[in-house]
Formats: sequence, structure tokens, C-alpha cells
Amino acid sequence: MFSLELTQTPSRAEIGQKSRVLVVEDEDLIREMIVMALEEQDYEVITATDGQKAIALLQTIYTEPAESPIDLVVLDLMLPQVNGLDICRLLRRQGNPVPILILSAKGSETDRVLGLEVGADDYLTKPFSMREFVARCRALLRRQRLSGLTQPPVLQFKEILLYPQECRVMLRGEEVSLAPKEFRLLELFMSYPRRVWSREHLLDHVWGPDFVGDSKTVDVHIRWLREKLEKDPSHPDYIVTIRGFGYRFG
Repeated sequence: MFSLELTQTPSRAEIGQKSRVLVVEDEDLIREMIVMALEEQDYEVITATDGQKAIALLQTIYTEPAESPIDLVVLDLMLPQVNGLDICRLLRRQGNPVPILILSAKGSETDRVLGLEVGADDYLTKPFSMREFVARCRALLRRQRLSGLTQPPVLQFKEILLYPQECRVMLRGEEVSLAPKEFRLLELFMSYPRRVWSREHLLDHVWGPDFVGDSKTVDVHIRWLREKLEKDPSHPDYIVTIRGFGYRFG
């Protein structure tokens, strides 16, 4: 298992660099043909021949500062060591949004639906033409670039990743289930780390100016958030009480 540190950096296409593609395929001939086709399109290609090597590569890529991230994963399903479905699940569980194109000899509707449900963006059945394969890769990379221009950024603080549009939170690689007010509180905190918020300001921003009730509502929701986020809620690392003023995130 590994944890992915995702940061909001410009795509290589935006700064004039080649898109980087990871190809995970154990059949030598297919892998070589794919690499040749992608390199002809001026993509940078790295390869892995089994699932375990793919996980090791991904771990290095997302933990070493000098490594460039991956723009697209081309993933065979039937791999030695760890199969493609498990790699796909792992990437999505870790909150990694990289586009994934699955390649498989299994072409039934059930197999295609399963691949898409575990987090793949596209599914191509073997045998396939290289022309169609390249066209699908281009479409996924183009969609990723357009998405990067229109999606709100992922918010990150230490081990927490928050996806505003998906209303989803990941903590140490595991998804955390938050109620709507808890999510909005955390989103506000992560948007302004280290800022001190009074209860009244939090009520205005999260509950709205028309809220009628006790400001202790904030304390209750903070306690619930701490129980879900903190290793030790009684000694919080994330949501800190500033006596006489309110709460600070970080």
C-alpha cells in the first residue's frame, strides 16, 4: 500500500512538456507496440511488466519530489503478482484522479462494466487497432486537461485531501464519511489554513446569517470532526482550540 501526495501543479501540456504515460502490460509484443505507438505521438512512456512493479513505480513517482506525475495509465487486467482491477481500486482509494485506460481480452458487458465501476475511465478489448488505441489515449489526455481548467482544486493539508466538487474527503488513503455541515466546515478550514475563526464567523459561513440557534452547535460539529480526523481527538493536530478566540485549522 502507498499514500499519494497530490499537489496542484500545472500539467506538462500547459508548460510545453510531454505527457507522461505509464504502460502496465506483461505481454512483450503488445507492450512494445504500445510504447512505439505512443512515442510516435511524442509522449513520454514508462513501463511495468507486472502489478507489483507497477505499484512500486507509482509509489516512487508519487513520493519522490524529483519525479514527474503520470498523466495517463494504460493498464492490462490480467497481470502477474497484482491484477489490474486491484491496481485501479488502489489508485482510486488513494484519491488519485489519473485517467486509466484498461486493456483486456475479456470483452463481455459484465467485464467492461466492472472495469469502469472500479474507477477506469475507458476500456479497450484486445485485439485492438493501434489507431483506435492512440485516439482513446488522446481523448483521455484532452479530457484531463479540460477538467484541470474547470474543476476546483483539490485541497490538501498534511494527510487530508478534500475534493470540493465530489464532496469527498480522504484521510491517510482512506475515505472519510462526513455529514454536509462537517464537510463545509472542513472545506472552509482547509481553504484558509491557520486562520482563527470565531464561532460567530463559522456560523455565518457554514450555517448562514439566518441561522437561529446556539453557537454551541459549532462546538458539537467540531467535536464530531475531530473524532473522524484526529488520531487523538483530545489532543488535536488539525482543529485546534484558541481559547478566547475560537478555532484554528493547523
